Amino acid sequence: MPPRVKDDYYWMKRTLTLAKKAESIGEVPIGAILVKDGEIIGRGFNRRESLNDPTAHAETIAIRQASRKLDAWRLTGTILYVTLEPCPMCMGAIILARIDRVVFGCFDPKGGAAGSLYNLADDSRFNHRVKLTTGIMKKECSEILSAFFRNLRQKKKALNNKE
Repeated sequence: MPPRVKDDYYWMKRTLTLAKKAESIGEVPIGAILVKDGEIIGRGFNRRESLNDPTAHAETIAIRQASRKLDAWRLTGTILYVTLEPCPMCMGAIILARIDRVVFGCFDPKGGAAGSLYNLADDSRFNHRVKLTTGIMKKECSEILSAFFRNLRQKKKALNNKE
């Protein structure tokens, strides 16, 4: 396995740990890590429910943290690792932050903006293009999401049966 792919697997494993943190507090299990020169400069996991904030996606939290750490809004030379394909809002933030590359685990057929519904990463109308690497630890990233939503449906069903 080439070094870059090994690095991608290493960082995605770390990102999955953040997704599990999100799950442990009842959030959709999505994690994100922003890396520059082999160092984590930002990390996040979904916090929409706990913060009552529709913009509190894993990616935006990691981007904000990295910007504070670097004291800059331009995050050139960085790679964002995320368990699920970014949505349009997050891809917009990624493009505006000038992130070089996004590595994600699984596609989001209902909301993805890096290949599923749209491909904002390579839209020539924007002033920045983002390289994409997809499918890194796809099975693990998919499974954690599927299990979360399966459990959620079961809980709702059990609740409805009690009524």
